[in-house]
Amino acid sequence: MPRTGTGPDFIEALARGLEVIAAFRPGRPAMSLAEVAAATGLARPTARRILLTLEELGYVRAAERGYSLTPRVLELGVAYVRSMGLWDVARPHLERLVERTGESCSIAQLDGSDIVYVARVSVPKIVSLAVQVGTRFPALATSLGKVQLAALPPDELDAALAEPTRSGLTARWQPDAAERDAELRDVRARGWALTDEQLTLGIRSVAAPLRDGSGRVIAGVNVNCHAAETTVDHLIGHHLPLLLQAAGDISADFARVQDVPHIDARAVS
Repeated sequence: MPRTGTGPDFIEALARGLEVIAAFRPGRPAMSLAEVAAATGLARPTARRILLTLEELGYVRAAERGYSLTPRVLELGVAYVRSMGLWDVARPHLERLVERTGESCSIAQLDGSDIVYVARVSVPKIVSLAVQVGTRFPALATSLGKVQLAALPPDELDAALAEPTRSGLTARWQPDAAERDAELRDVRARGWALTDEQLTLGIRSVAAPLRDGSGRVIAGVNVNCHAAETTVDHLIGHHLPLLLQAAGDISADFARVQDVPHIDARAVS
């Protein structure tokens, strides 16, 4: 993330604090002060002040091996999902979809050229895609990304795909502009998207868009399976109709929630 902004209202201290939080990644759940400073490029006194502030706020704890994040950090991400109300609306539909397909199902939203998973109901499998809330993948190589990219106007699509991925993953499918545009035209025309081992070997998925009350695409929902267990024909013939029904139900319920008047209790007290 940028440490310096483009305007006078940019708060560099806040950016540094978020950078310290983001420095804790898989494989390094605990870090010493020196490691945090090295990972962020911050001076040790600056990193120390940030860690002590985060510790006082309850987002970091000091341990024998250094500093580690606390579960309270999850509140930062969960607040985003809760603020939309999407998970509360989608959960029963997603759970029913998993029950009917026997496969893991997820919801993700577009962020630049990536998708970010915001909800998931998984099914234990011997071989599965390692996904949790907050996981990023390059959008164009995923069914969840395709249904959202296909809904963008051309200028917004170009701007989104111009952003470098922050997923740390290079997808197997690297189309040129003509192939990309043809794929997204097909997705736009049929209203759903398929990926067949385009992200990584062995993974197939089909996705449908989720819409708000105005018809705007706000997310995608998918059924994910392993290529060795589920054929493309079964994915499209059996799972896709169930997915499309669930996507329609989630979108309709979310539109109803949006239509409910929101009253500020402080204004009428």
